Amino acid sequence: MKAYAGRRLRVDLTRGDYSVEEISEAQLKMFLGGRGLNSAILFDEVNPRVNPLSPDNVLIIGVGPLTGTICSGSNRFTVTAKSPHTGILGDANAGGFFGPELKYAGLDQIVIKGRSSRPVYLKIFDHSIEIKDATHLWGKDVWETDLLLKEEVGDPDAKVACIGPAAENGVTFAGVVTSLVRIAARTGMGTVMASKNLKAVVVRGTQPVEVYDYEAFDKIVREIEYQVYASPDYLGRSTMGSTRLVNLLNQLGFLVSYHFKTGVFEGAEKISGETLRDHYNVKVKACGSCPLPCSRFYVVKSGKYAGLAGEGPEYETLGSIGSRCGIDDIEAILKANDKLNRYGMDSITTGEVIALAMECYERGLITREELDGLDLRWGNAEAMLTLIDMIAYKKGIGEKMAYGAKKFAEFIGKGAEKLAAHVKGLEIIAGEPRGMKAFALTYAVSSRGADHLRAEPMFELSNNAELAVKRFGAKEAAFRLEYKAKGRVVKYYEECAALADSLTICKNITAVLDGPPGYYELQEVAARLLKAAVGWDMQPKEVLQIGERIVNLERAFVVREGITRKDDTLPERFLKEPLPPECGPSAGSVVELEPMLDEYYEVRRWDKSTGLPRSSTLEQLGLKYVADNLKKYVNLPE
Repeated sequence: MKAYAGRRLRVDLTRGDYSVEEISEAQLKMFLGGRGLNSAILFDEVNPRVNPLSPDNVLIIGVGPLTGTICSGSNRFTVTAKSPHTGILGDANAGGFFGPELKYAGLDQIVIKGRSSRPVYLKIFDHSIEIKDATHLWGKDVWETDLLLKEEVGDPDAKVACIGPAAENGVTFAGVVTSLVRIAARTGMGTVMASKNLKAVVVRGTQPVEVYDYEAFDKIVREIEYQVYASPDYLGRSTMGSTRLVNLLNQLGFLVSYHFKTGVFEGAEKISGETLRDHYNVKVKACGSCPLPCSRFYVVKSGKYAGLAGEGPEYETLGSIGSRCGIDDIEAILKANDKLNRYGMDSITTGEVIALAMECYERGLITREELDGLDLRWGNAEAMLTLIDMIAYKKGIGEKMAYGAKKFAEFIGKGAEKLAAHVKGLEIIAGEPRGMKAFALTYAVSSRGADHLRAEPMFELSNNAELAVKRFGAKEAAFRLEYKAKGRVVKYYEECAALADSLTICKNITAVLDGPPGYYELQEVAARLLKAAVGWDMQPKEVLQIGERIVNLERAFVVREGITRKDDTLPERFLKEPLPPECGPSAGSVVELEPMLDEYYEVRRWDKSTGLPRSSTLEQLGLKYVADNLKKYVNLPE
């Protein structure tokens, strides 16, 4: 096969050995790679009784067929395991340059099990694979680890994926970090890595990635690049990245503010992408092979944090650490961004657990004494920075917050459980569900808990009624405050997201493709890319069905862990409390979840009363073995 390396590395850290095996073409045609192939291995090799932090959990790192090619935005990697944060399916992905390097080293996937008796790192230099001692690195932060490992292996171009102190200390929302700041952050994949005493994976490769038909492949890539450059969003995306959303969402009345109490933040301009662009950013940055430089390098030139420099932050950090906590001090947020990168912590969960503590403090549910003397009034940037340190090292109240919002709310009690913004244990992003109904449904049904990237149905912000009728049979699909047709919208975009994560293509690129001027259907582009890259003749419908297969496989995994319709929900605040009058265009909105769920289950061909996938649905997708396995644990509807 072209494009693929066709090889999987298996590492047993308990025994201290490894093996390399071929990946069958049949399995790749089923799941493509990246997230899809990772989820397939997870389903097959981790049963419901496995403790996420036990040696029996597997940690899987995977890339897709487009990784390492010239295809725009295709250089991401996915890390997968059973999540210690939620207890269900966990995965996260990141960009940068680690993914391509893994492919250049001749691998599509690494499957790691067991637990080393001492800290180690995995060194992969082409076909040379070693498990090396990392005792001297344990306790080092991400930036220190990256530098020391490059010096130790004697190659500054080696790519390092590592963990920081947060993972080592058992913070359940610690990630895996590469390129210093590119963090596969959600669901605690770094925590699983730490439980195995694995500090890092260091990769260097020199092998080429060949495609089946280079001329055809190059032509498609140029078409994608044209669409990127011609997009009306290009200027904003290429100068501000996702940070451009702060002012936009605030104007529309659904910027997450004061822990979801309102959708308007009076300090939005101070923490906006425009402010960062005009006063702090010194250059834009992109991942390999990407024409859309959505990241930025910032420098603080004066004041308390003079000399602070780094990459980012993304919108989610601004929204989670900033407006969610009522903080408008942009330089303090930049300092928080730096801390989170060095510690290796998810900014979304960190922001939610701090904002939850602030609301509970304001309501009198937790006292200053219980908070180690911290004054957690809205907007206290110094307290926020102190809490980040305390969480990373599990000191004082930070020890209780290190397990996320759900468990922290249970510790507080007194009704705090209703205030925690999570689904299935994973914290909701800085995206107000009442302002985007398809996104709300996405959070509710996502296989890894509250999550936008499992679908990212940006189409509902298009206001294109004509295209909505053509694509989804109802004009309401194109309008964010309408709930009708959103089950169909989410189903389609979930399958597109699974495709993107498995090929792998960045969702910044797929979002641009799914907009003016061209409105590409991702499955059509993917079918052409697979033909040119691998040589497979697939119809767009077949390619989209791969996405559907992955979504159903992941649903089967979480169902096996006990998830049903009752868990596909949102916190009560979003279902019953309308956005307040100051939210302008979004004022008065609540989430009409139940009718959206009914439609979603119907178009998914799942049982509406339980949310379980039907045996016949799984079998039609080539997942009979999944249905047979699932029947051992649940009463699966036919």
